[in-house]
Amino acid sequence: MRTRVIAVDPLAPDPAVIRTAGRLIRRGRLVAFPTETVYGLGANARGERACARVFEAKGRPAEDPLIVHIASVEAMAEVGREIPDVAWLLATRFWPGPLTLVIKRSGRIPRGVSAGGDTVAVRLPAHPVARALIEAAGCPIAAPSANRFGHVSPTRADHVRADLDGRIDLILDGGPSPLGVESTVLDLTGPSPVVLRPGAVSIDQLREIVGCVTVATPSRQHAHSPGTATRHYAPRARLEAFDGPGARDVAMARVRALLTEGHRVGVLADDEFVADAPAAAIGTSLGQRNDSAAAARLLYGAMRHLDSLAVDVIVTVLPRDEGLGRAIRDRLNRAAEGRVIHVPALAAAGQERTPALG
Repeated sequence: MRTRVIAVDPLAPDPAVIRTAGRLIRRGRLVAFPTETVYGLGANARGERACARVFEAKGRPAEDPLIVHIASVEAMAEVGREIPDVAWLLATRFWPGPLTLVIKRSGRIPRGVSAGGDTVAVRLPAHPVARALIEAAGCPIAAPSANRFGHVSPTRADHVRADLDGRIDLILDGGPSPLGVESTVLDLTGPSPVVLRPGAVSIDQLREIVGCVTVATPSRQHAHSPGTATRHYAPRARLEAFDGPGARDVAMARVRALLTEGHRVGVLADDEFVADAPAAAIGTSLGQRNDSAAAARLLYGAMRHLDSLAVDVIVTVLPRDEGLGRAIRDRLNRAAEGRVIHVPALAAAGQERTPALG
């Protein structure tokens, strides 16, 4: 049986459709819906069995926690306990929006939501469809990205259907997600705030509010935050990423070498790089160079498009490590399983080499 898809106006969704979706959530069913970041797969966050169905549908390991979405800032008190003042300060500044806060978990939220831990990740989304659905459900909604675990995140309803058709009850099609990358996850359970996953709220923005903010080591990320496995957000094709002052020249050489070896090569980069790539390569643009907002919005759709064309290898160049570029770098690094080649400026000065990545 195919999953039902209902189109909704992203700014003013039909109340009758939202009520239907809300009833499904209350009854323990699964509903995919748009948020401003990516599409989420929603379940009643108070229902242990409902949340278990999310893990089953996605093929998600039980040790990977879910994010709980709430309808108001005040609702944080329902899902958390011993909430620090800084959490309320950040919520007032960034909610509704793409910031997830990790706080101590209330007993009203099942342990399975938090992978058995004593903390919970919570956020108040900004997307009108997401907010209307939470209100209609009358309960917090646990919602990871609406895709198979580890695969490229979904930013359109057809991405959700491609991964989860027949596994979930309903998809609310509200068009493309406006931001395109997941929320920033900030852990507030330690002595100082720690970013567990970079996202659409930058570290600089957080520091303007709370001062000292650090970035977690991979081990702490995995324990507290979704989306931090070594291989995540990954296309089926092998993805190779290049970074550093000489990255563009060496990445282009790599494209040529792969084509010579007979590979079907995808290029995932800015307009300029795609235009300069050999005609035999399959280019997919992430917008103008240094436009990180466009790159974030286009990233996951571009990876899925290259997968649909059955490329063997995708070559990409990492953006600068600042602002939204940091989140894009994180996603591409994980999609490449750490296959990032750091190219010094020497390569760009005439010592171009083609690295052997096998």
